[in-house]
Amino acid sequence: MADLGRVSRRLPHGPSRRTVLRGIGYGIGTTGALAALTGCGVPAAFVKPGERAGADSSDRDRNLQFANWPLYIDTDEENESRRPTLEEFTRRTGISVRYTEEINDNDEFFGKVSPALMNHQRTGRDLVVISDWMAARFVRLGWVQEMDRAKQPNVAKYLDPQLREPAFDKGRLHSVPWQSGITGIAYNRKRLGREIKHTSDLWRPELKGRVTLFSGLDESFALLMQGLGTDVTRWGADDFHRMCEQVEKLVRTKHIRRFTGNDYVKDLASGDVLACQAYSGDVIQLQADNPDIEFVVPEEGAELWAESLMIPNLAEHKRNAERLVDYYYEPEVAAELAAWVNYVCPVPAARDIIASSKDEETAALAEDPLIFPDDDLRKRLAIARDITAEERLEFAKRWNSIVGL
Repeated sequence: MADLGRVSRRLPHGPSRRTVLRGIGYGIGTTGALAALTGCGVPAAFVKPGERAGADSSDRDRNLQFANWPLYIDTDEENESRRPTLEEFTRRTGISVRYTEEINDNDEFFGKVSPALMNHQRTGRDLVVISDWMAARFVRLGWVQEMDRAKQPNVAKYLDPQLREPAFDKGRLHSVPWQSGITGIAYNRKRLGREIKHTSDLWRPELKGRVTLFSGLDESFALLMQGLGTDVTRWGADDFHRMCEQVEKLVRTKHIRRFTGNDYVKDLASGDVLACQAYSGDVIQLQADNPDIEFVVPEEGAELWAESLMIPNLAEHKRNAERLVDYYYEPEVAAELAAWVNYVCPVPAARDIIASSKDEETAALAEDPLIFPDDDLRKRLAIARDITAEERLEFAKRWNSIVGL
């Protein structure tokens, strides 16, 4: 590929890619509403392994349908309808990609495709990107196919070792990270006048009414538990309720200003909020306009998460989709994507490609630990155990009562 061009950092618009859990709704999990449908004449939601694959027309039909989130791929600076990495894939392979930015909310997308998947029908999509907590639900329901890693040598070779073994998908058989990120703390150091090093620093008296937390249960709980010393790779119900008790007290005393979705970036940028839960990719973009904004991974740890590529059941172009996934794991391609979206790159080998860029601003991204975490930072990052279907109804009910959803 040609030398990476100048970075164009843009603040995201609309819902965050780590969108809030709105009410209990679909959040009650597979043993709740979906399973209950069985008694209403609707087939059980779970799809057995032998019923997931469909006839693959990849050889004769050189295209695929790729559904993703808005602003989550490189675009041409002069023509935003063009996506250089996708165009290069088509040039190399002859496979055209129908790319849609249709995923604005994990639960909303779940509701859009669940009728087809639970009824053993095609979704019309060959590749989708969803947050890992939702990806866990798709895996449990048997709604996505295993990928053929023998035909994905780049994934096998270059996938970040820290992302290889999520609890919901042992061996990453059904999912491949598109991008990764960190849920930590963002703050305005100049306005605050001191450093934040611990999650508990958010609760200091001078920050009363100037702190926000995420409203989404899946987005919030890990960092808050880590601040209490919990190992989030194997937390339990007692850990969850202890965390809730702390947050309830902070709400009662009006220490927490409010619970937010992605709109926390506006509060932080305006100065209405001095410190908040935040996503690493958003803060990198905020810093381009305000260098006083800092992002910290607390000494007790922070959550490392991913949003992953998955192939739905009965996809008509599975092999084409697998080729596209592997293409994005070429270090040169991963570097081009990382330079644009500024999230944690799941291909560490892309760092050297970015460092060699002739553009100084782009080359500097290779030294940004929020895109390429160093060894010291990685020691404080953990992939949280996801909330199980059995736990979700109880936990979502309590959390939503705190947040006011």
